[in-house]
Amino acid sequence: MTTTQQEPRPAGREPDDAIVSGGSDVPGHARPRRFAGRLLSVLAAVAAAAVAVSAGLALAAGDRRGVVLPLAVVAGAAVGVLAMTRFSGYVILLLAVRPLLDVVKLSGPTAGRADTEQTSRLTDPSTMVAVLFLLAAGLWLAAQLRRRGRLRGSPLGWAMLLVGATALVSAVGAGRPTPSLLEALRIMTVVVMFVVLEQLMPDRAAIRRILIACYGSLALALLYTVLTSAFGQMPSEVKGEFVRVSGPFSQSTTFGRYLMFLVIFGFAIHRFLARRAQLVLAVLLGLSLVFLMLTNTRSAILGAALGLIVVAVLHRSARMLVTLLIVAVAGVSLLPSVGDRFAQLGQDRSTGGGPTGNTMQWRVGFWVEILPLANRNPVTGIGPNMTQHETPQAKKPHNDLLRAYVETGIAGLLAYLAMLVLILHTARSALRRAPPGSLERGVAVGFAGCAVAFIAVSLGSNVISNVVTLWYFVTFAAAASAIAHGRATPDGTAASRYPILDPSTRPVGNPRPVAGP
Repeated sequence: MTTTQQEPRPAGREPDDAIVSGGSDVPGHARPRRFAGRLLSVLAAVAAAAVAVSAGLALAAGDRRGVVLPLAVVAGAAVGVLAMTRFSGYVILLLAVRPLLDVVKLSGPTAGRADTEQTSRLTDPSTMVAVLFLLAAGLWLAAQLRRRGRLRGSPLGWAMLLVGATALVSAVGAGRPTPSLLEALRIMTVVVMFVVLEQLMPDRAAIRRILIACYGSLALALLYTVLTSAFGQMPSEVKGEFVRVSGPFSQSTTFGRYLMFLVIFGFAIHRFLARRAQLVLAVLLGLSLVFLMLTNTRSAILGAALGLIVVAVLHRSARMLVTLLIVAVAGVSLLPSVGDRFAQLGQDRSTGGGPTGNTMQWRVGFWVEILPLANRNPVTGIGPNMTQHETPQAKKPHNDLLRAYVETGIAGLLAYLAMLVLILHTARSALRRAPPGSLERGVAVGFAGCAVAFIAVSLGSNVISNVVTLWYFVTFAAAASAIAHGRATPDGTAASRYPILDPSTRPVGNPRPVAGP
């Protein structure tokens, strides 16, 4: 009988998900490392005390910016260390807490505000997190490329990179480069997040961890909304005659579209979870449906309904279709403002009628008005985020296809169309290759529903502007891409580059529930 010994880890070798080495493991280096550790501890204590004093003085003076910025700097430094040493944990943390960053947003809502100070947006914690993420992701991807010789990719990833590249090129030639480059930077965070997640989802366990982080963020967002509402200060905004719940976000539309994606995907994977996880997810989805209605975001409500119909059809679940019908009837009956909000679509108003009066007639007229703006530069457009600076209404196009053409030109429109086609292709491929009765099937169905909702809503809204919600959409896209790019031989045996698809690890005919999403 022979035994095999585990190969010892080479001295000084960093973890696979580290960007920089943690130092040598040679015993002679132990004393300098202990000294460095103590020095860092002392410096951290001094910095924490300084920040506490600074934040306390700012709070006493009523300076919100003075309270938020020092805390953001310290938190950013701590997260930066995590990014350099455990990048996968850093990404999971970002996905889990990202919705709460808008609670301390300094610039406030920017929709319909062409005069927004760009310096205030640059100091938003969400913007600083985006910059840190781009830097950390760039270094990590470079380290992965050097270590492995290649990166895991897909046609959808290439299409997204083209969308980001055309946005950057267009922003350089914009009439107001600062807001345009800032918007291009926001778009790039979505693109880079997808590329990163493609590397971080090589197997089923990794997909589960990422999905748990996504629904952890939903739990935190709902908990914040419930607690603030319980204390009599429901997070909301007043638009026209409607009070619309905004949750942890600065705008109700952002909260609505965030809930839209999480609800669609959650219903798709629910049946493949363990019983305890099913119960937890059912509670989250129930609360999400209630708050989705209370956001009064027409596009998100319609998108969620369309996506859930897709999920029900792909799951062949008549019970889900009946449940959706009951929820729709109950929502309109118990919340009359929802019906009133949709009734605005048929009202005849010569202008936008205020923040909530965007009838279909007004939208079509606005689209006709902004279309000639692309004539200034048909190839690369007027620059991302420039439409609201070039029109008296100070509004975005409310149509992402038209926005791609006007703001990033023909090049950007072609890249965006390619991305939409490949989103649908990825969903179709994942559906074909996911084993029946498995979590992978739920992921594929969920992304198919999200893809249909995304495309439908983008035809009448500014979905591409809701970067925080797109982080979760591309998370589901990366999970579906991991399934779609598994190759199966004609005889049904696995020949996949992704272990998640290996049927030997999970019999197709006898599915076993998993412990979490």
